[in-house]
Amino acid sequence: MLREAKFVLSHGQYAIDPDGLRTAESTGGVNGTSFWCYLDAVWFRRRRGVTVACIGVLWDIQRPCPADAAQFLQRHDDGRYGGDCKGRWDGERYWGAEEPEVAAAHLEVLRPMLENYPTCPPAYDGWYVFEKRPAIERTSGGAS
Repeated sequence: MLREAKFVLSHGQYAIDPDGLRTAESTGGVNGTSFWCYLDAVWFRRRRGVTVACIGVLWDIQRPCPADAAQFLQRHDDGRYGGDCKGRWDGERYWGAEEPEVAAAHLEVLRPMLENYPTCPPAYDGWYVFEKRPAIERTSGGAS
């Protein structure tokens, strides 16, 4: 992922918690041990014409295990799935966790985040974006 100097909603950027990396070992794969990696993140999106604040994780499977969030981001180059949203606030309604304490923790971040749009929330580092890659050339596979 690349760090951008300023926020641009259309770029699909994420702010990350530098201390929010969690890893879990996954053994038995064809290529040996890999690691499921989850990095806490927040982001803004437009949903049905309304700006919303989201909280969740960026995830990836990496080998070897990243030492920290910076190394995770350096290696994380597959943006097909984007962030895994765990909670969302649109200024009126919350969507996300059903556990009251988790929903309250999400709203503690999301409410001020949306109120201070487009500022990166305290304790988060932003803005990161997936590197754009050129389209893969497709061939028919047959003789021409």
